Amino acid sequence: MGRFRHHVFVCENRRPDDDPRGCCACRGSLEVRAALKAELKRRGLKGGVRANASGCLDACAHGPAMVVYPEGVWYGGVTPADVPEIVERHLVGGEPVERLLIRAYLQPPRHEEPGGR
Repeated sequence: MGRFRHHVFVCENRRPDDDPRGCCACRGSLEVRAALKAELKRRGLKGGVRANASGCLDACAHGPAMVVYPEGVWYGGVTPADVPEIVERHLVGGEPVERLLIRAYLQPPRHEEPGGR
């Protein structure tokens, strides 16, 4: 096992206000990461779980978005109020929070084989 049991990347990408895609930062992702860091500290998990700020995770339509590794579990529409549940159920208990999952990201991406097969 590596240094951290989990890495949690929270998208903090900011786009111009007139960008039709919007951005996670304008939807509250900075507050989500702050709540995550505070909850990890409160629970004594700071050394085993790393809360990282991330640039664009390419999940703008689902923002604020976060991804938990090593599992590769994607969450969308996360609010600061959701953070204690994510920490308790997923990061401590190993059970993803179903209601926040980005369903489109449950299957691994398909990659073409060399030669277009």
